[in-house]
Amino acid sequence: MLKKFNILFFAVLFFGLFSAPLFAQTAAELEELLQVQAVNYGQAARFVLAAADAAYLQDPEQAHAYAVEQRWLPKKAAAKPARLNDVSLLLMRAFDMRGGMWYSLTKSPHHAYRELVYKDIIQGRSDPEMTVSGEELLFLINRLLSYQENAADGKDWP
Repeated sequence: MLKKFNILFFAVLFFGLFSAPLFAQTAAELEELLQVQAVNYGQAARFVLAAADAAYLQDPEQAHAYAVEQRWLPKKAAAKPARLNDVSLLLMRAFDMRGGMWYSLTKSPHHAYRELVYKDIIQGRSDPEMTVSGEELLFLINRLLSYQENAADGKDWP
């Protein structure tokens, strides 16, 4: 199990350090994020917005305030554990992703979650109300960036 974690850790760390959108994070920040069992909304906003090229939002509170202003995250929740459906909406809106009919009509966290499940960015068993760990957040960002890269190159998504 430890070997699997070390391989995953170094893969995420390598991708995080050498991909352009994540240059703003240092290795120490990424390592700290990987240890978090449940990220809060401020942390989620900070890392998602940095990956989406909004690197000027380095402070979690400032990133959360921006996401709230854009109506991507709930108000007064910066320190609360982030739920997967809210993180899904943050990802879809920050990366300006298009969705299906229901997401396009509602722009709701539930339909953003369903859209990311459909696009196979969220994999395996999940619940829209579950909290998101730091490792899961980095995994989702990585999957979304890969999805967008494949879409830009005209390749099929696995």
